[in-house]
Amino acid sequence: MLIDQLLPNFDIQARYQIDIDAPVERAYAVARHHDMRDSFIIRWLCRLRGLPKSSLTFEGMFKLGFVQLADKPSQEIVFGLVGRFWTPSPQILRIQADDFLTFNQPGFAKVVGNIAFMPRSDAMGVRVSTETRVRCFGNSSRRAFRLYWLLIAPFSGIIRKEWLRLIKHRAEAR
Repeated sequence: MLIDQLLPNFDIQARYQIDIDAPVERAYAVARHHDMRDSFIIRWLCRLRGLPKSSLTFEGMFKLGFVQLADKPSQEIVFGLVGRFWTPSPQILRIQADDFLTFNQPGFAKVVGNIAFMPRSDAMGVRVSTETRVRCFGNSSRRAFRLYWLLIAPFSGIIRKEWLRLIKHRAEAR
């Protein structure tokens, strides 16, 4: 997978998956153009973090500072973000995708997330997964992020699971 090339070494990882009874192309199209504002729980959790409603699409994420690192249609979308996420007002660094791979400034962390599509062996659908990997640079940022992750990991997981559930619902409804 592309995420393995973009962040092979990481400090934190979370992965979720769901089986969808729809063609891989449909699941990809739904995911790529998905608007998570339909989910009360996602809107509520993002509001708690102070994120605008417009951030609940890929395009909105990119406006907040995420960068698209790769997009192989019907296979995998990979996006990244660099910052100090554990601070009360996250310090997001806006960097270009070309600079993302080599970024390693102490005191920061970089996050890589993906959504991947694997046709199932039964040829009846697709397994869609999302993975988040975090690499911290320096011991102080690693300690700060791990404490932050202890607090937010359950909520981050809820968002990812809800994201997958909504993609499944929309892809299977068509």
